[in-house]
Amino acid sequence: MDQRRLLLRAVKSFHTFAWFSIEACMAYVLYTGIRGRTDRKTGAAAVVVAGETLIFAANGFHCPLTAVAQDLGDGLGAGLSNGKGSVTDIYLPHWFARNLPGIHVPLILAAVLLHWRNWRNHAVRDSQRRLLLGR
Repeated sequence: MDQRRLLLRAVKSFHTFAWFSIEACMAYVLYTGIRGRTDRKTGAAAVVVAGETLIFAANGFHCPLTAVAQDLGDGLGAGLSNGKGSVTDIYLPHWFARNLPGIHVPLILAAVLLHWRNWRNHAVRDSQRRLLLGR
């Protein structure tokens, strides 16, 4: 196996690992939002998701690793990258990889709404408690 193919496999493997890590953080943020918990672990997971989102947006809604894979000769990524932000240089089913941005954005919006609801409910309970205690 030549060096470029080996590097391409390494990039695709790293990209897949990074995706699973980011999605684990996304799942945790959604889970804690549904459970009504917002804590430091949730904040750390949210920072990971927000960082990934900012990098993706700053790169023209394309993952920078996709360009690296294409430079290494990933013809699949070049053929399927249709200018819509699809991520195809990853070890996932192609239909799923092509639609990752469309799947991820509603999840981010749901997480934001859930944690906003949690924050609002917490603020209301705190103000009611202060009112009752006279503080």
